[in-house]
Amino acid sequence: MRRGLFVTFEGSEGCGKSTQIRRLAAWLRETGHPCLTTREPGGTAAGDRMRDLLQHAPEGHGLVPEAELFLFAASRAQHVREVIRPALARGDVVISDRFHDSTEVYQGVARRLDPAMTRTVNGYAIGETLPDVTFLLDMDAREAFARLQKRERPADRMESEPLDFYEAVRQGYLRAAAAEPARFALIDATRPEEQIADEIRGVLTEKFHGFFAR
Repeated sequence: MRRGLFVTFEGSEGCGKSTQIRRLAAWLRETGHPCLTTREPGGTAAGDRMRDLLQHAPEGHGLVPEAELFLFAASRAQHVREVIRPALARGDVVISDRFHDSTEVYQGVARRLDPAMTRTVNGYAIGETLPDVTFLLDMDAREAFARLQKRERPADRMESEPLDFYEAVRQGYLRAAAAEPARFALIDATRPEEQIADEIRGVLTEKFHGFFAR
């Protein structure tokens, strides 16, 4: 059996990742491609406990950046081995809402941790499991920040950061995309949802024609 396809979505809070993941997963299933959607932090029972600490639990509000880094890495290590690798071995398309690039950007850039150390920790967590394609949904930090303010649910810990944090996140992602143009697909997230979804489907079918033609 051929290995599946590993697709990740990245971008600042409020960029529309969840919407595009739902659209892509629906299209894949309609076209007969087994698909697994997952998220980080989380994706496993242990990872969801870490997600709660990182994003919602009051005990998480005092986390130092180094502790944050290792919690994300621990969740990712479990996620890769328990969920992602088995699904890829089955031949599924795995779509993850965030993966290792989030840590490189949020902790290595916005939290100003040592980038080399961040990459080392990240690399140990993921091993040889890397995305085949990463969709970066990009928009102006102010617009993303404004979208967050309109959400009906309370902001979580990461969504409560100030505007300059989001600007650092955006610039970190753009540098990451420029450094790996073969893997990243930079998507203008300010356009209508259907236009974005069409572009994502187009990138996938062009880039992985052999996979979708089977």
